[in-house]
Amino acid sequence: MSPAFRARRVQNWMLLGLLYALFYMSRYNYSATVPYLAAALGWKNTQLGIFETVMPLVYGLSVFLNGPVADRIGGKRAILFGALGAAAMNGVFGGLLRHAELVHRTHGAPSRYLWMLAVVWATNGFFQSFGALSIVKVNAHWFHVRERGTFSGIFGVLIRLGLIFAFQGSPLILKWLSLAWVFWVPALALVVFFALNFLLMHDSPVDAGLGAFDTGDQDGDDETPAPLVDVLRRVFTSRAAWTLAGASIMIGFVRRSTIDAWYPKYFSDVYHVAPKELGSFAPYEIAVWGIALAGILGGFAFGVASDRQFGGRRGPVVTIGFGGMAATLLALGVIHHLGTGAYATGGLLVTLSFFVNGAHGMIGGAASMDFGGKKAAATAAGLFDGLQYLMTSIPTGYGMGRLLDTAGWGAWNFAFIPFALAGTALGASLWNVVPVRATRPGH
Repeated sequence: MSPAFRARRVQNWMLLGLLYALFYMSRYNYSATVPYLAAALGWKNTQLGIFETVMPLVYGLSVFLNGPVADRIGGKRAILFGALGAAAMNGVFGGLLRHAELVHRTHGAPSRYLWMLAVVWATNGFFQSFGALSIVKVNAHWFHVRERGTFSGIFGVLIRLGLIFAFQGSPLILKWLSLAWVFWVPALALVVFFALNFLLMHDSPVDAGLGAFDTGDQDGDDETPAPLVDVLRRVFTSRAAWTLAGASIMIGFVRRSTIDAWYPKYFSDVYHVAPKELGSFAPYEIAVWGIALAGILGGFAFGVASDRQFGGRRGPVVTIGFGGMAATLLALGVIHHLGTGAYATGGLLVTLSFFVNGAHGMIGGAASMDFGGKKAAATAAGLFDGLQYLMTSIPTGYGMGRLLDTAGWGAWNFAFIPFALAGTALGASLWNVVPVRATRPGH
């Protein structure tokens, strides 16, 4: 592997990763802003949960259906299309929110604004779906099978930046600007990085003028697109792929009910923190930065362990991840009932992120490249990621909102422990499964 190849690869995944970080910012900015939305528009948890249902529902369906599309048109075209669409939807969403705030101050919040906003946010989910598909499609050409776990961890560093931008940046924006700017700032940033990726990022080493690169997966050095029927058959007839899809769904129940969506509202409600003050509330800051950093550490730890300790097997580390999730959820529930405090809650959310993101990176990143190969990587990612969002959108969005409005925050963490235990069993069933072909990396 030549120095020129390594340098060009770093440039490629830096540009792609920073663009994808902005995808994260432009969809988790809503989750970071729910306490302010509740205060500014008078919405309850059930109404807030509608948005946490419609966006992931459309995202899940889109990522599932658009996987073969991304495999056909290439990762670069797919992510650029998604970036422009996500920028547009964030811009429209911010404008509608500005009107909704004004109407609420004078006449109360009319229901038509809630559903108008929900439709726009759902459409954002369609464009967001091209981000994850493009990541694995491009990287499947640039990374060897025995590097993918490790480099999924490296790529996670850039992705977690998007969570920090959203959950830390949104409250800070609200200190100085109106609510609309929480959505307009990411839209503007997406446009800038669209231009940079259009000019400087490439789908494969061949497109960058570096020649073919043997990734060691089942497609070898064959760069020709596969027929759609062959792509679908490869993914949908694989028992391992469907088992990983089931494990991905279990991860979705845990992550979307805790570290992806509801914890800002938890800190605001339980510890009585004003929405605009969340960005300077120390336990919340610990959670925001810790969730991101622990996600990075989990991605590295699980990726390196999978590549080096388990010879490219993803099942063992996924099993460990789910076991850690179950234990941490139990501890969070106990801490809440004991009233131990906000700092303990923040610390446990950080721990949960380590296990969730470590396991999620293996399934959504490394395993989708392993079992899909270069030709079907996006389709495999669409199966894993799409089913996760489709199956969990209603329970972790509208369902969670209803649960919180009726049973309170005491039920928050206990509800999803069974799904972590089910994931442990699914991961264990893949303990000895490895990709079909895995020669040494080379260029």
